[in-house]
Amino acid sequence: MKLVSVTPLALPGIEVVRFARFADRRGYFAESYRRSDVAGDPTMAFLRSTTFVQMNESWSRPSVIRGLHFQWDPFMGKLVRTCCGRMVDLFLDIRRGSPTHGKIAAYDMPAAPARDYSEWIWVPPGFAHGNFFTEATQIEYLCTGEHAPNSEACISPLAPDLDWSLCDGDLHSEFLSIAASQTRVMSDKDRDGPTLAQWSEDERSACFVYEDQSPHPLP
Repeated sequence: MKLVSVTPLALPGIEVVRFARFADRRGYFAESYRRSDVAGDPTMAFLRSTTFVQMNESWSRPSVIRGLHFQWDPFMGKLVRTCCGRMVDLFLDIRRGSPTHGKIAAYDMPAAPARDYSEWIWVPPGFAHGNFFTEATQIEYLCTGEHAPNSEACISPLAPDLDWSLCDGDLHSEFLSIAASQTRVMSDKDRDGPTLAQWSEDERSACFVYEDQSPHPLP
């Protein structure tokens, strides 16, 4: 895995990991993950103590909106990449006491096979995660916790009390256009999910705190 760069985004804790592709007239080859490279590079310290225990794959049609999902017991961090198509990743800070609590931002992640690099985005526990798609898209993501249906929840990305002030304006406009479109596709669970305020009133929201930069389970 040839690391090119690691870039923090507007919400502290979210990182974009760029790695090289090696192209020739046939196409390209990329080593998308190697544990020893993560462990040995100081810019990847945020992943050094993580263990990935599950890999997921998802395919979405154009105008699909997914999220905003999160899980506790076990907590789940996600390392996400676009395999083909175009994903715009969404991440919302739900950590109690965080200076950016309630703020949501986005990152544009097209597959772009002609580029000499590809990217992962790291979304740690303490953030609700989602995405939207402008074309048919396949993504995959490595998870630090196994899926636990009884310990997961969501906040609707359509909730009116999300703070988009740190989001790129063009990406926010794209989201609003899809959200308002008659061709928008969402699950009932995501569309009708609680607002940020409703989740914050839930005692389970205490699972996610900011003080020591890590979430805590309920006693």
